[in-house]
Amino acid sequence: MNTQSHTKSTSRSLPIALLRARETIMAPIRDMLQDIQISEQKWRVLRVLDELGEVEQSAIAKEACLLLPSLTRILRSMEADGQVTRRQDSQDKRRTMVMITDAGRQILKDNLQASLAISNSIEAQMGREKLDELLDLLEELQAVKV
Repeated sequence: MNTQSHTKSTSRSLPIALLRARETIMAPIRDMLQDIQISEQKWRVLRVLDELGEVEQSAIAKEACLLLPSLTRILRSMEADGQVTRRQDSQDKRRTMVMITDAGRQILKDNLQASLAISNSIEAQMGREKLDELLDLLEELQAVKV
């Protein structure tokens, strides 16, 4: 049975369009990260920690779009590489607090220009107004209850 009459074409399918857009945006970022031999997930963790300061693991997982078990493994590796420190929360021993180190910040600093060049290229092609509108719409979409 042909279901095309009941579904939208893939070019107008929101999940597929979001995946295609993600791949378009991530391709140059992946190239940058490959050059410095750091994973997308570790890059996101560093960005989140640089922005939020010391924070609990579940907050990192939420902000970096990572599952908690994956994050735990990633943080173990990042701690071994000296990019983050972890400590038990003094108030609640079940919570683990994580903070970026100077070495982790240096990775971000060393790649700031390349990262900005990618962002600037996207903005130059789309325009600031459209990019802001897209980001606003994506935030609104995150609040949708399905």
